[in-house]
Amino acid sequence: MKFNLLNVYALFSLSLIVGSHAVTPEVYWKSVLPNSPMPKAITDLLYTAEEKNTNAGVGKRYVGVTHKTVILIYSVPMDELKVDPNEASFFLENDLHEGTEMKLHFVKDEQKSAFLPRHVADSIPFSSNKLPQIYDKFSIKSNSVEAKSMKQTLSVCESKGIEGEEKYCATSLESMVDFSTNKLGKKVKAMSTEVNAEGSTPLQKYTIEGSMKLASDKAVVCHKQNYMYAVFYCHKTVSVKAYAVSLVGVDGTKVKGVAVCHTDTAKWNPKHLAFQVLKVKPGSVPVCHFLPEDNVVWVPY
Repeated sequence: MKFNLLNVYALFSLSLIVGSHAVTPEVYWKSVLPNSPMPKAITDLLYTAEEKNTNAGVGKRYVGVTHKTVILIYSVPMDELKVDPNEASFFLENDLHEGTEMKLHFVKDEQKSAFLPRHVADSIPFSSNKLPQIYDKFSIKSNSVEAKSMKQTLSVCESKGIEGEEKYCATSLESMVDFSTNKLGKKVKAMSTEVNAEGSTPLQKYTIEGSMKLASDKAVVCHKQNYMYAVFYCHKTVSVKAYAVSLVGVDGTKVKGVAVCHTDTAKWNPKHLAFQVLKVKPGSVPVCHFLPEDNVVWVPY
């Protein structure tokens, strides 16, 4: 299911003319985070030089509908999801050691909606009460699957979230950088999961080859949402541990995974999928999961 991106591309092209002296997302990143390289989850969403100068990107940057991100938003109950619990990558923190085997399914999202420059994204309405205008702006039919996907993203972004977390939906790379550095300081690094495979991998057994703790108290995690352009649901939590984990699948697939372990789940929705999969109660033990390739974790260093 493809969104019509002609209007998005037109907006981006116009920004290159009107905002020719504006700072690009890449330049902004380097000015704020000169010692922190961009993770692949972010570089994949930047317009290439070819796309900026031609129509090569039109029709290729679109969003489909998926529930894989929703399961990582902790206020959402299991009965609102249409996912197979056996394919959810939740596990316990004491499983993070060499030799542990677990069944995982890494879904590669080929439908990459690109970042818009902040001054362009900020000029576009981003609110549920502006949905008719948004649909009209991007030529989306209000009864389409794409419209439903966009409505869900806005609903998630406007939801209260769980108590104790600071949440924010970043509609540009610049705003994601600002939120993360505001919450963690400018000595931060961003990381994402990388899977050495052309497409999605099958549900199969992976073996942990090694792990290293990245953060033990606070982090900002940003989950890619379904929208016309790149939008991330970001939230800061102080009850989290982040790990870099190397894995290998039975088919030889290598994974540089980023795992996040939540040490306080007492305020999560008790019907959340994680508790169903692990058969544990909220607040009883740390709950861990691997981030999909299009998610980003920010940790201080």
